Amino acid sequence: MKHHFITIEGNIGAGKTTLATLLSRHYNARLVLEEFADNPFLPKFYEKPEQYAFPVELFFMAERFKQLKELIQQTDLFQQVTISDYLFTKCLLFAKVTLPADEFRLYQRLFDIIHQQLIQPDLLVYLHAPVAKLQQNIKVRNRAYEQNIPDSYLQNLQDTYSHYLKNQAVPTLIIDVTNADFLNHPPHFEFMLQALEKAYEPGQHFLTLPQE
Repeated sequence: MKHHFITIEGNIGAGKTTLATLLSRHYNARLVLEEFADNPFLPKFYEKPEQYAFPVELFFMAERFKQLKELIQQTDLFQQVTISDYLFTKCLLFAKVTLPADEFRLYQRLFDIIHQQLIQPDLLVYLHAPVAKLQQNIKVRNRAYEQNIPDSYLQNLQDTYSHYLKNQAVPTLIIDVTNADFLNHPPHFEFMLQALEKAYEPGQHFLTLPQE
């Protein structure tokens, strides 16, 4: 394994946690999963986004920072593989979509202060799927508070991710997962394992899963 800290990213419902969990088992890696269920503002946010956007994003940022800060304090971080199902920068990406301009400026100031204290992944894997597929996955996993997420919200997040990925330097694998099944289709998971064995230059690298 050439990469010590791998982050799996993607829009809501892209399959981040499933892939991160499978990879962590394969590599016997430390697994860092986002603790979204602990955010007390999340169900309220989906009901009244304008009212609860700032507290929901602030809570997420605090919890993500706490989790990733603990990685730095563990001396064996680079002696084994660590796999996360979120990138800390997603705090800023989501906030850009959900917050009005004045609140976003305040949020960004807080983000900039703490972001520099964290380590960055040496490989980012971005799972891309169209909004229709994301909605399908969201319905299958059946979290009650997610069932009425508007297509427009998912599309705004998609566009924000795309812009960010074009302008950042971490080696990034972008994979279309519209028809992916890493859990039940071994060739897809094997493809991922082979991709992770390679070294990559900074920037975007587009990969295509094997066809049936």
